[in-house]
Amino acid sequence: MPSAVLQTPSMTYHKVLACALVGALFCLAAPPPAAAIETQAKQALLVDFETGAVLLEKNADESMAPSSMSKLMTIYMVFERLRDGRLSLEDRLPVSTKAWRKGGSKMFVKEKDKVSVEDLIRGVVVQSGNDACIVIAENLSGDEDAFAREMTERGHELGLENSVFKNSTGWPDLGHTMTSRDLAILAQRTIRDFPEYFHYYAEKNFTYNGIRQGNRNPLLYKNLGADGLKTGHTKLGGFGLVASAERKDRRLILVLNGLPSIKVRSKESERLLEWGFREFNNYRLFSAGDTVAQAAVWLGDADQVPLVIENDLVITMPKKSRRKMKVGARFEGPLPAPIRAGHEVALLEVSAPGFETLEIPLVAGEGVGRLGPLERVVSALHFLIWGSLNKLKQQQ
Repeated sequence: MPSAVLQTPSMTYHKVLACALVGALFCLAAPPPAAAIETQAKQALLVDFETGAVLLEKNADESMAPSSMSKLMTIYMVFERLRDGRLSLEDRLPVSTKAWRKGGSKMFVKEKDKVSVEDLIRGVVVQSGNDACIVIAENLSGDEDAFAREMTERGHELGLENSVFKNSTGWPDLGHTMTSRDLAILAQRTIRDFPEYFHYYAEKNFTYNGIRQGNRNPLLYKNLGADGLKTGHTKLGGFGLVASAERKDRRLILVLNGLPSIKVRSKESERLLEWGFREFNNYRLFSAGDTVAQAAVWLGDADQVPLVIENDLVITMPKKSRRKMKVGARFEGPLPAPIRAGHEVALLEVSAPGFETLEIPLVAGEGVGRLGPLERVVSALHFLIWGSLNKLKQQQ
């Protein structure tokens, strides 16, 4: 626990850093000191799902053609309506001529047929059907242009600051752009917001109208813990993938784009996920409400006050650095009374070589009243006499 030399208010407070060797970490959402791995992708981002820590980043905020990866937003719009009760999995939506004629990857819906929402979801997620996307867009918003505008507006509300949607399919359009960071955010939101529907992204095949098609996500067929999400390819954007994989309650989100081939996409995504799981881990340092340390109090009706962290603290860090991390409470002490419970009075400081220092507020776990006038005089005299003697003994 941290300790401080008791001082009178006229003296300069000194900073106290009580350090405990509890392992190494790197700051939340900060890149590791040595992202010692390269990638052929033109744009890439690898993040820890729980903490948001960035493990690998390359041109993550560069606008790019997202191709069919933008269908994640189309399905997000469907999931929202299902959750809100505006749509059900059993609802059947009519197929227009435009949808039936649409080229590229297809679910192979038939003109004038009515297709269930659940089949359309699978047609988009598993088969990457452009025709299924248009059926959804036209029935939810009247026409595809209106649906694309709604996608853009809703995307911005979700934090997709650099995404503009011009269609529901990811069909090549110079104005239809996203970033790998936006795709990672969208993947995270999909998993968090719709756990009851996310399972569709792990399905390996789907048969519709007698035509069986396999999921294009290569990671689903490997022993990686992969459970989503979506591939994409256009001549403009290259080969891309938004991937999710979970091992031992730890999930990683990977976004790659601009790769030269299907084969490279498969190998590169596997290699980067393996690296992320192998080299990093999550460590739970404190739970909400934990007392991190005790701080001495000046002229209070209690000698100490507990320093409490308000939220859970989970840190993503390289496994090899774990033993080098220092954690401690930093405050200017002793803390002068009165102290209000829940008031921020200190910082939890987490540091490790090569990492930015992480600082998290600590609050007073209890209220501490101020001593009365006579008690303050007695306490101050006690400090001047005994505090000075203690200092003298320490110096000897």
